[in-house]
Amino acid sequence: MRALVVSADHFEDSELLYPFYRLQEEGLEVDVASISTGEINGKHGYEVAVNKALRDVDPNDYDLLVLPGGKAPAALRKDAAAIAIAQAFMRSGKPVAAICHGPQILITAGVLQGRHATCYGSVAEELSAAGAIYEDSEVVVDGKLVTSRQPADLPAFMRETVRLLGKSAR
Repeated sequence: MRALVVSADHFEDSELLYPFYRLQEEGLEVDVASISTGEINGKHGYEVAVNKALRDVDPNDYDLLVLPGGKAPAALRKDAAAIAIAQAFMRSGKPVAAICHGPQILITAGVLQGRHATCYGSVAEELSAAGAIYEDSEVVVDGKLVTSRQPADLPAFMRETVRLLGKSAR
């Protein structure tokens, strides 16, 4: 199985790194995609290697999309390739996991109408305006969509993400 993490500079470090390593523990191959290859830098100083440019991603090659938060989604929602990737995953019915500000990419992609979801508190009004049913909960699962609010929710976020993949937590 393969997972795609889509992020950019100023990502929330724990929201990218925790899923990255947790999915590797489950045996998934994990690619990190961004606007260009090279490295992206987190809000707290972590550097992460980017092995795919968004324009080179084929969503059909992946089983899961992960959208970490921080300030990265604000930049990514302006990138047509990032939006197209989110739309393709949501259309395909493959699992999508978005945390904190990550759902902003899904908001811009126009794929949350009528879906139950959560996000960082400051994004809640925008989420509701996009037609989502906002729930202030550590994790919300709506079909193959998993959303969480903040770094403290990461254990629940990854528990439900791994469950959707049909894997048992170790």
